[in-house]
Amino acid sequence: MSRKVKFYRRIRDLREDSDMTQAQAAKKFHLDLNTYARYERGEARVPAEVIAKLAGYYEVTTDYILELTNKKR
Repeated sequence: MSRKVKFYRRIRDLREDSDMTQAQAAKKFHLDLNTYARYERGEARVPAEVIAKLAGYYEVTTDYILELTNKKR
């Protein structure tokens, strides 16, 4: 499995672990639902500022989201 696929799965897993729908997450991060869904499917590049917002909200490091480490903190 490629790193790219895991990266997008990690975003989805963090959202699901927080019991949020894609619509709720999109609203929380001030994103269009279709854009957010494309991030989770790996169809769109996730901007650095969105990765930073995700990391802050889910209380994990950006390195965790980017799969540079398996340590959340």
